[in-house]
Amino acid sequence: MTISPIFHNARPEGELPPQESAAFDLLDTLGIDYDRVSHDAAFNMELCADVSAVLGVSVCKNLFLCNRQKTSFYLLCMPPDKPFHTKDLSAQINSSRLSFAPEDSLWELLHCHPGSATVLGLANDTEHRVQLLLDREVYDAPYMSCHPCICTSTLKLKTSDVLTRLLPHTGHTPTVVDL
Repeated sequence: MTISPIFHNARPEGELPPQESAAFDLLDTLGIDYDRVSHDAAFNMELCADVSAVLGVSVCKNLFLCNRQKTSFYLLCMPPDKPFHTKDLSAQINSSRLSFAPEDSLWELLHCHPGSATVLGLANDTEHRVQLLLDREVYDAPYMSCHPCICTSTLKLKTSDVLTRLLPHTGHTPTVVDL
């Protein structure tokens, strides 16, 4: 995988897809610092491991989930090496029968394609239909890493900036879960 050097507070050059441009605009508007690398498409955790090594922080595993009726949606941010068991999560959030949400719902609610779900996509969820779930390890870590709504760039953000600037701006309150 080809990975760029680390850029500080610098979006990729050239024309960007609208969802990626909007993510960088949001970070700039909120004054949130970030480190960024550009790379080949990293749409799974195996590919993200190389990116994590360059940024010095694990790229979050972001899972877009829903209940059986597809009436409740969840964005789960968890460490990449931690196993995910729906039963454990379902009990903590009082939602049975969790599964991966349909791709069209991911685009409709977060403006992300599979492999690029991210907390930055919550800015697109203006009706607050998505509940953010943060694994305690992600919540307690000094930094978190995610894509800017597209899987050809990855960002390193201060977790405190996400919690105190980004989420209040989007109107999302995280639920901390122990997986």
